Amino acid sequence: QVQLAESGGGLVQPGSSLRLSCVASGGPLKTLIAAWFRQTPGKDREFVAVVDWEGGRTFYADSVKGRFTISRDNDINTIYLDVNSLKPEDTALYICAAARNFYGEWYYRHHPGMDYWGQGTQVTVSS
Repeated sequence: QVQLAESGGGLVQPGSSLRLSCVASGGPLKTLIAAWFRQTPGKDREFVAVVDWEGGRTFYADSVKGRFTISRDNDINTIYLDVNSLKPEDTALYICAAARNFYGEWYYRHHPGMDYWGQGTQVTVSS
């Protein structure tokens, strides 16, 4: 029933920033934790960031710490991923996901299961 729709991706130069958005519909986002993943053709889906129900706890992949920020606004059923200082290796389809439960950092670094998935928004970083 819950659907996730991402937007905000684009073609940008290295060093640029974007705000990716994920709007949830069909259910209250406040009951779900949210995460961002990214996927490149030929590679496994990679965990990027996760946030708990109210934004109090977050975990990030080592590759994006200090550059990316996950946040949420439950009043408008929206999850954000601010991606900064973009590098060519950040090029990927960025996918929003949501789940009922929140686990520890180890869990999200090892093929975490999520209850809902979006279709993704493409970020391409190229000079």
